[in-house]
Amino acid sequence: MTATATSARSDLSELGRSETALRTFLHGLPGVDQVGAEQRAAQLGTRSIKTTAKAQAIDLAIRMVDLTTLEGADTPGKVRALAAKALRPDPADPSCPHVGAVCVYPAMVPHVAEVLRGSGVHLASVATAFPSGQAPLEIKLADTRAAVEAGADEIDMVINRGAFLAGRYSEVHDEIVATKDACGDAHLKVILETGELATYDNVRRASWLAMLAGGDFIKTSTGKVPVAATLPVTLVMLEAVRDFRAATGRQVGVKPAGGIKTTKDAIKYLVMVNETVGADWLDPDWFRFGASSLLNDLLMQRTKLTTGVYPGPDYFTLD
Repeated sequence: MTATATSARSDLSELGRSETALRTFLHGLPGVDQVGAEQRAAQLGTRSIKTTAKAQAIDLAIRMVDLTTLEGADTPGKVRALAAKALRPDPADPSCPHVGAVCVYPAMVPHVAEVLRGSGVHLASVATAFPSGQAPLEIKLADTRAAVEAGADEIDMVINRGAFLAGRYSEVHDEIVATKDACGDAHLKVILETGELATYDNVRRASWLAMLAGGDFIKTSTGKVPVAATLPVTLVMLEAVRDFRAATGRQVGVKPAGGIKTTKDAIKYLVMVNETVGADWLDPDWFRFGASSLLNDLLMQRTKLTTGVYPGPDYFTLD
């Protein structure tokens, strides 16, 4: 890390000590050109890749999937089956890579841990009163600690959107810091719930706030509100992690989640990552898809490329 980046990181780390300083910094970030961001995202979405490059992109996308189930009807049997699929997405083809992680509620973590132990597939758990975040801090932290103690090595937390939108930035910052501390060695993904933030400027501010507080990833959505991940929102977040690394030397990952269902969608995001932040982020350590049905479409497209036969939608287990 350069001396300049070290100094910048030190200066930025002091922001959380003062509500005024934090507000001044966040509102001093450059405004997002809404038209420009949407046009840029649309332009990147028209890029196409073929043959060998497409096959490589599909395998990379599979490795980036956080295979997710977050339903009230989840059972130990259901999440164990999901974990087994995460390990061998296509049982008929051992060359198919495993996914990045399995993401479940804290109560389901022990059952998934039994299946994934030693596999290299990460175990993610939502926490901090997901999806609303409307609980006292001590309950959120207990939620986080319980998930980590049960075997989760990644925590997906939700920010307090009410506090953020009311301008109580220090409150949001301090909750993220406390949650990061409660994670111990587990990585922390900070869910912004961008569909509730209303503006791209707010998405940029929330992204920086999460990174300043120590988040290892910034994530778009819970998947529980009508507007989830979009290409323009993800573009704004990618620009934020790029600029944050330039300022501090620390790299932060990005996870779009919710509404990404097809291989075509996934490839649009991969093109955007490559064109916006570069190859350093084209790795499951730095970019993930929060998804369930996406994996099935990736597997169908992969089978078509390798065998020439396009399987039906019920060829792979439904998630």
